[in-house]
This record gives sequence, C-alpha cells and structure tokens, in this order.
Amino acid sequence: MVKQKEITVILNVFERLNNLKIQLNAINAQSIKPKEILIWQNKGGFEIPKRYFSKAYISCNNYNYGVWARFAFALNAKTEYVCIFDDDTIPGKKWFENCLETIKQNEGLLGTRGLRFKSKTRYSPNICIGWDNPNIKTEKVDIVGHCWFFKREWLSTFWRELPPKNFSNIAGEDIHFSYTIQKYLGLETFVPPHPPNDFDLWGSNPKLAHLLGNDNKGISSKDDSIIRFNKALKYYSSKGFKLYKEDIKPMKKEIIIGDGLSSFTPLKKNLKKNKRLYNFANNLNNILRKFGIYL
Repeated sequence: MVKQKEITVILNVFERLNNLKIQLNAINAQSIKPKEILIWQNKGGFEIPKRYFSKAYISCNNYNYGVWARFAFALNAKTEYVCIFDDDTIPGKKWFENCLETIKQNEGLLGTRGLRFKSKTRYSPNICIGWDNPNIKTEKVDIVGHCWFFKREWLSTFWRELPPKNFSNIAGEDIHFSYTIQKYLGLETFVPPHPPNDFDLWGSNPKLAHLLGNDNKGISSKDDSIIRFNKALKYYSSKGFKLYKEDIKPMKKEIIIGDGLSSFTPLKKNLKKNKRLYNFANNLNNILRKFGIYL
C-alpha cells in the first residue's frame, strides 16, 4: 500500500450531467480518498442540482470555455496531486493508488488512455495504450487523455506558454500539457498498468467508457474534430515536441499520406449518408493499413 497522499479531483460537467453521480460514487470509493472534489460546469443544457453542492465545490458558468478551462480551475487545488477526469471516465477503486505507485518510479504526467503518434503532423494513425488496449506495465506515450494525474506544481508549467489565440478551445490541451512538461521539466508522459485481471487499477471502466462515451456529446464524435487535432499536433511538433517514435526504430516502413481522408469534412459527411459506400471505404482503409499505408 502506497503512503497516503493528498489529491484534489477536478470534474467537468457540460451536457452529460447523468454521469456525475456515477463519477462521484467511483471517486468516493477510492482506496485513497481525495481531499477535495471541484466541479467545473461549462454552459450546457443542464443545471447542477442543489444536492451536489454539499458533495463538492462547484463553479457554474454561463459560457462554454471548452476543455482548457479545467486546467485553469485546477489552480484552486491546494494538494500535492491533482486528477482531472473527462465526464465519461469512471475509475476503478485503486486508480489513485496505481497512479501514486507509478509516479514514484516514473515521474511524469499520467493518464488512463495514452497515444503514440505515427506522424508529427497527423493525429491519426496512432497506437492506443490503456483502458482500450490494456498494458501490463507502465508505458511511455506521447499524450494521455480521459484522465490526467499530476503534481499541482506542474500547472505553472502548463500555463508557462499560452496556446495561439486562434486555437480551438475544445482541442489541444492534452498535447500542450505533455509538450510543456517535456520542454521545461524534462518529464515524459506515461500510462500506469492496466492489467486485464484487475479492473480496480484501471483509470476508466471499459464497459462504461464505451457506454457513456459513444454518444453525440463527445468532442471526438464531431465531423471536424480531426482537423482541430491535426492542427494542434502540427503546432506543437513545430515548437519542438519530441515524439516516442523518434527514439524507437520502426518495425516496418509505413507510408502516411497527407492529413488523412477523415480531415476532409464534406467527404466524411457524404460517406456517412451512404452506409454501403462508408463501409467500403472503411474496409479499404483497413486493408491498406495492414500494408503500412495510411490515407
């Protein structure tokens, strides 16, 4: 059992208020209890019921500040560690314990779903590691998402550089965090172990992640999301963000062409209207990927 540490949890509510009760139950069931729970609510279609005001410190806004605002709100934490959760992420009861054990051996930004990019300019294709592709041991990745566990003092590094004014407020915060701690602190990003035989250690319950995350509320479900993601990766790569693949010799030669077909929003929308054509394009894409070709 790791030594007790103080942790502040940051939750955000936008249009998935129904998930809040499940999240709070999972967080309060942790083997290491958080000292405080702070909730950030962007303007959405719901008002947080008064019964939750006794369970957490809540900030309600009449404007949608996007995903970056959570990391500004986290500056209100007074504990050594902070853990920020997406609104569709339900952790196992030993997740904090897992993170504290991991950060002792691998000091860096932790999360429940990590990505290793295959290109410095394209968000996809990538390799997923974590709750949707379990890892037995701690794995180094380029970025993490769905959950971020870190030392509070690193927030000063997060805000040491500001994103460009024309940046989307619903993309890029994950790359920005990994980039800034790499640049200014010499730290990397990791996914703690997600052993298949112990879901208590996982940062996200996989069944609930698929159930709660696969709706039209998610940012990644938007047709133009990949354009924003590509823009962020290109920007931080141009600023010197070093990827995992740059230290690893590739197993096979891969061909990655342009920004990817999914970045052409009109084409994507038209394909979705024709199910047969959409399935054909997906199948063709999967065949090409087996040969290391990414369109």
